[in-house]
Amino acid sequence: MATFADPKLISEAGALMRPASVFRHFISRDPGSTFPPEAGRYHLYVSYACPWASRCLALLNIKGLRKAISVTVTKSVFERTKDTDEHMGWVFPSSSTEEDGAEPDTLNGAKTVRELYELASADYTGRFTVPVLWDKKLKTIVNNESSEIIRMFNSEFNEIADNPDLDLYPPQLRAQIDEINEWTYNDINNGVYKCGFAQKQGAYNEAVTNLFNALDKCEEILSKQRYLCGDTVTEADIRLFKTLIRFDAVYVVHFKCSKKAIREYPNLFNYTKDIYQIPGISSSVNMEHIRKHYFISHTHINPFAIVAASPNIDFSSPHDRDRFTK
Repeated sequence: MATFADPKLISEAGALMRPASVFRHFISRDPGSTFPPEAGRYHLYVSYACPWASRCLALLNIKGLRKAISVTVTKSVFERTKDTDEHMGWVFPSSSTEEDGAEPDTLNGAKTVRELYELASADYTGRFTVPVLWDKKLKTIVNNESSEIIRMFNSEFNEIADNPDLDLYPPQLRAQIDEINEWTYNDINNGVYKCGFAQKQGAYNEAVTNLFNALDKCEEILSKQRYLCGDTVTEADIRLFKTLIRFDAVYVVHFKCSKKAIREYPNLFNYTKDIYQIPGISSSVNMEHIRKHYFISHTHINPFAIVAASPNIDFSSPHDRDRFTK
């Protein structure tokens, strides 16, 4: 039941240590699969606030799977998940009008994401995270690792997807995508958290240096080509985007990623707008949920729950990224 405020997740050097996901089953078209791709069988639990969960929602949208896989969105701010302990986590609203964009769990009747994990495993002792990919038929969690869920959405549901020809992990680019994912995850996606949750100056200094070195590297790559892997949008772009879209509105202040804003990087800023304008991506972004979650839920960082003022950024405004494809 650990959260990132838990001392068990902080090293002796004061650095964040993110634990691995636990439920790692796969939906597969292979004959005899325990979890075959069937329309109406699976349900995705997400939070707009969580970058890992919302990238699954983005894949669901752009692959055209919203008719095949149902979705429930949690409330934005952590609340107590049981009266018997102090755990704070993702909860569902009691009605569809309690918070705009959040919905009650009409599938399992759960009040919290924690209850879903306890339904799937009575002796579960890990973190109660989103995303949760749920199997309605077997009444269990298939997978809670976002990097694997997006791969399933990309390839295993093509027979029932509205956009089956879109391949965000094409065979000829897989080695390049994997290599980019590794350093963007370590230094950017998770890097902002390493900055924000560092508890010693040395750990923060190392994390923030690695973060901005990686952002500089992205800026250089994107000065020469439209996307991270060339002229084709891939999962690497979606994964990076989910951090970039939060950066100036949250991470600069809340996680002390204050050396430079994304809007100060000409290529990264226009690239962020470019990805945002892909059909299906903007609807996976809810900036009100994002900002409320970080500033209010992380009480050990922001004990007075003051939501900082946000820069006024229009991600729907024109960008220059199409200059690479003319």
